[in-house]
Amino acid sequence: MDGSQRKAPTHGYTPRKDSHLKRLRRIEGQVRGLHRMVDEDQYCIDVLTQVAAATKALQAFSLELLEEHLAHCVVDAAAKGGTEAQEKVREASDAIARLVRS
Repeated sequence: MDGSQRKAPTHGYTPRKDSHLKRLRRIEGQVRGLHRMVDEDQYCIDVLTQVAAATKALQAFSLELLEEHLAHCVVDAAAKGGTEAQEKVREASDAIARLVRS
């Protein structure tokens, strides 16, 4: 198989990639809105309310991505066993720890 026929790697989120990109564009719009609010000297509490909304949207996205990672990447590695399985579980644990701290 030459390079032009090589299949792109798939990840847990790949089947829902378009949906995820749409969601990230909405979040990006929220962040641009925050920039605009600060630029226009909006009331602090209104800006903080929008920060909370953007933060919640990112958290929801990250949890969904983590769930897909566990269901696809970790399950596949566990089925293969060995060091790859251990590495994927460690990666997932580290990701969960980062999410909990944020």
